[in-house]
Amino acid sequence: MTETAALIPLSTFIQVLTAISDRDWVRFKELEVSFANAHGVETWADVFNWRIMPALEPEAKRWLLVQKCSQGIKSVKILD
Repeated sequence: MTETAALIPLSTFIQVLTAISDRDWVRFKELEVSFANAHGVETWADVFNWRIMPALEPEAKRWLLVQKCSQGIKSVKILD
């Protein structure tokens, strides 16, 4: 993770976590674009991969995967 990503305050992406928790894909995408415009795509990738994703429960991670890949995936098999 870059130093820039590590220095961004938690309050900056609390709304992103809320959108994920609410399963609000449209709001999540709006916040993602806003964050990337303000801080850069690379910083968004670092924050998302190193700060947001580790904080999510498995169901939220699965929901994000389904949303991001929904154009070409017909179903998702849940393996336990």
